[in-house]
Amino acid sequence: MRAGGMSHQRLPGGSWRYTFEGTMVVSNSPENLPRAKQQPQYIDRMSQVSLDLSLTPFSDTYEYSENMTAESRELGKKSGDAHWEQIGKAEGHVKLDNETLQVRKVIGQRDHTHGVRDWTGIGDWLYYVVWFDEDLCINPAAIVAEDGRISSGGFIFEHGENVPIKSIRVISQEFRGNVYPVSSKIEIIDALNRRHILEGKPGAIVPVPFADDQGGLSVLTQSFGEFVLDGRGGGYGSFETLRKAR
Repeated sequence: MRAGGMSHQRLPGGSWRYTFEGTMVVSNSPENLPRAKQQPQYIDRMSQVSLDLSLTPFSDTYEYSENMTAESRELGKKSGDAHWEQIGKAEGHVKLDNETLQVRKVIGQRDHTHGVRDWTGIGDWLYYVVWFDEDLCINPAAIVAEDGRISSGGFIFEHGENVPIKSIRVISQEFRGNVYPVSSKIEIIDALNRRHILEGKPGAIVPVPFADDQGGLSVLTQSFGEFVLDGRGGGYGSFETLRKAR
């Protein structure tokens, strides 16, 4: 599968190869990257980028909706019909102009969603992909409805097994300007009826705006964050939120 300079190739044995060749904008302020097209002062430089990475899975694929309650599936319809995740080890290189970054057996994740995602129809979304080591990863996702109900999904990968997440409760979420995430603390109950507390803080943020024809605006923020699970630090991974800006 190819889109522009990006390609995804399935390899024998279940591994994947990802390649990219093209030009990318490097911004001197990641948070202002979406404004760079209209406001060139936020462009630091244009860089030639090439990427060649392979991902070798070490977990089974996990499909969200098969393990969600009927209420969670109904609330989560605006985010798509089905969603898969799989954890693996990435190897290869990324070249940025004359600098080459080697990637050697770094934990990563691939995902795929079927169905239509209504970006401006979701008011409060959190999605974290967190890696501690090869024996512990956690991937909670929640949509918080206006009436406070939560669509809970995701799983905990522990000692080679995918354990479904049964429910998620938001203990606290802090935002700057009600849009840009500052911190998060959630309670997770898994399918084994164990209670977990996950705390996270994002790093540098890249906001991605989505507008509809009625003047609605939602902002998806992408970041890599640091996480603590049940008192264990050292978690690292994707800290993603979606918030209605108007």
